[in-house]
Amino acid sequence: MMAAWRRIFLRDLRISLRQGSDLSMVVMFFIITAALFPFGIGPEPAVLARIAPGVVSVCAMLAVLLSLDRIFLNDFEDGSLDLLTMTALPLEAVVLAKVAAHWVLTGLPLIVAAPFIGLMLNLPDAGYATLVIVMLLVTPTLSLIGAVGASLTLGARRAGILVSILVLPLYIPALIFAVAAIDAAIMGLSPRPYFYILGAMLIAAIPLTPWASAAAIRQALR
Repeated sequence: MMAAWRRIFLRDLRISLRQGSDLSMVVMFFIITAALFPFGIGPEPAVLARIAPGVVSVCAMLAVLLSLDRIFLNDFEDGSLDLLTMTALPLEAVVLAKVAAHWVLTGLPLIVAAPFIGLMLNLPDAGYATLVIVMLLVTPTLSLIGAVGASLTLGARRAGILVSILVLPLYIPALIFAVAAIDAAIMGLSPRPYFYILGAMLIAAIPLTPWASAAAIRQALR
């Protein structure tokens, strides 16, 4: 079973890396969107430092949204998704493999880019380690929740817009606690309680979201 899971995971990675555009689009959107804030608000270092945690978190969330509809769409359109449902591997495990590939191609680049965005926005030194930990906890959760929205909109027109409408409200709790953790570290407080909450969200999302996505995929394929 693990071998089948790994093959699906590696297959999605190869297909996405061949295309290349999705990966570069997510990272460039993240950088460009964050870079607009100094132009709109002004270059005052104190102001930028104050808004840096929220800007980085919101821009990362919006960057993840760009690629959510691609998790299942290509396989749905070419019929591969029908074949994947007929394998011995449970559909929930197939969903988890595809979400893992999505996170590697979007979440990891955002984690690497986040400290550079923080530097551009004058994020205080105390916030960098917390920023990286928060991104490690939040980005998988965003991909898992996003997979539910992507599966619910399979076959719909303008699926990308529908995914955003469905998923954005569910992202808000993760956004709130992510920003709170970074703010706590900057103020010299312990961000550990927020890490626990974000970790609990991730632990809950791992078993629940593949089950919901699999149910939506089965419905879409009928």
